[in-house]
Amino acid sequence: MEQTKGKRGRKAGTNSTPSSVQVLDRSLSLFSLVAERDGSTLTDLADQTGLAPSTIHRLLNSLSSHGMVAHDPDTGEWTIGVKAFEIGNAFLRFRKLGTISRPFLKRLMDESGETANIGIEDDGDVVFISQVESHAPMRAFFRPGRRGPIHASGIGKAILSTWSDTEIAKMLGGKTLTRFTGRTLDMLPALIKNIQETRYRGWSIDDEEHTLGMRCVAAPLFNEYGEAIGGISISGPTVRIDDERLKTLGPLVRRTADELTRAIGGHRPGEN
Repeated sequence: MEQTKGKRGRKAGTNSTPSSVQVLDRSLSLFSLVAERDGSTLTDLADQTGLAPSTIHRLLNSLSSHGMVAHDPDTGEWTIGVKAFEIGNAFLRFRKLGTISRPFLKRLMDESGETANIGIEDDGDVVFISQVESHAPMRAFFRPGRRGPIHASGIGKAILSTWSDTEIAKMLGGKTLTRFTGRTLDMLPALIKNIQETRYRGWSIDDEEHTLGMRCVAAPLFNEYGEAIGGISISGPTVRIDDERLKTLGPLVRRTADELTRAIGGHRPGEN
């Protein structure tokens, strides 16, 4: 009896996983076919894939529910969906940002002597997408793709500074703000007060709020609609980024952010 149960358990586990993978594989293949043409009928897609029309229809409906494909009831044709365009456009935008930002990061690193970074906001986190490291023996390092907390990073607070206090409270009010050091702003009122100061200055400071002994200075980047899409920063040890240097580094980062914003076709809110 135990042996029979074991066999049934293995069989069930073996069948379930490939089935899910197969559905995903078929859906992606179907999506690629739809993307290749200006319009495809159910019959066309069935002929190309060798799948039954009922299977094709089920997969297309699933893709359609996510906005990846669209159906024209008059012609019966399936075309690429708006969501697919949004995803592709986001990829191009951030690839563009990563590519265009390199000389700005290099210059910022040369002028400041500190590691320069680019990051974007994603679902309440900061994701670092590019970096030019300082040549100093003691320096900051953020692996591209690494996620960081929006409330305890220079770039995160630079992005938050473009939001209203109400928007910040709505997004972060129900969340626990992780305390990384004794300087972390883990209470919403203190964070919002700090963000208000950031708005006034035009650049943010992560003052050992994530890592003791490290400071970060950042400013937001904007798209063509005047919306913040990320930020640029420099990071380094507090022994080098002291209060006196902040007076020159802050405006330098802000100026570089504005130049990069214009280079990607963006502008600050209220500017043309």
